[in-house]
Amino acid sequence: MSVRIRLRRMGAKKQPFYRVVVADSRSPRDGRFLDTIGTYNPRTEPVAIDIDREKTLKWLEEGALPTDSARSLLSQAGIWQEFKTGVPPEVSAPPAATEIGPPAIAAAEAPAEEPAQAAEEPAQVAEEPVESTEQANVENAEENTGRE
Repeated sequence: MSVRIRLRRMGAKKQPFYRVVVADSRSPRDGRFLDTIGTYNPRTEPVAIDIDREKTLKWLEEGALPTDSARSLLSQAGIWQEFKTGVPPEVSAPPAATEIGPPAIAAAEAPAEEPAQAAEEPAQVAEEPVESTEQANVENAEENTGRE
């Protein structure tokens, strides 16, 4: 029996929520499973990943293979590195929380004001050729009326 660690979709329509489960590879995506080892909610900010480290390491040692998406979640939680190296990762703040937090959003909004100011300057420059174009049209109209 081939055992896989994979995601089981839960939640309402267009509101996915996943359980990280250990299941036989032959069972359907949302079918029978052997054990629930965690949850994953991609709709929260920052993304919520809650995986039981001890249960996961036990299943990995017994030969369970994670799917690509489950391996990605295990890597983000630090469990996959611990399984490969045997050394638990250093305890620190999760990088996703520090990168996505409000300071990053405030920094992203600050440069947005500068292009708005830069957009005003070309608008002033663009008015000058319009005047010369109007003058050229007037001159052409005078020439055309003189020919008749």
